[in-house]
Amino acid sequence: MPRLEPGQPAPDFTLVDQDGSSVALADLRGTNVIAFFYPAAMTPGCTTEACDFRDSLAPLQAAGYTVVGISRDEPAKLTEFRERDGLTYDLLSDPDHAVHNAYGAWGEKMNYGKVVEGVIRSTFVIDADGTIAHALYNVKATGHVDRIRTLLGV
Repeated sequence: MPRLEPGQPAPDFTLVDQDGSSVALADLRGTNVIAFFYPAAMTPGCTTEACDFRDSLAPLQAAGYTVVGISRDEPAKLTEFRERDGLTYDLLSDPDHAVHNAYGAWGEKMNYGKVVEGVIRSTFVIDADGTIAHALYNVKATGHVDRIRTLLGV
């Protein structure tokens, strides 16, 4: 899948959140959005990343950012993940990975020395007009949120 670049329009999407409610990117216009794609709820790396976003949510929100996490997990698992780790932002379900594809967050990657197809851990900062401000691919779970905060000056 082609990768997104800063300046491109963010692909629109409507996904179901952990509560079964629809969340549309178009409904978030007028605010800055940080959308992070992660492989699987409740795995060690994804938990680290999700909790780092949780712990940084107040300053990100104060700076005008809305955070959403996107995975292939079903809403019931997202609810469990959110409750277990006290996550206070929406987790969105993309089981057929269509939105992952649109963002270039699905494809070949190295996993324990083997080439596999799957989620490419990625984060996108989308400005209030719906344009990609930053597209970060193949990010590491640990330290990633600090890198974003530095990038955004938050």
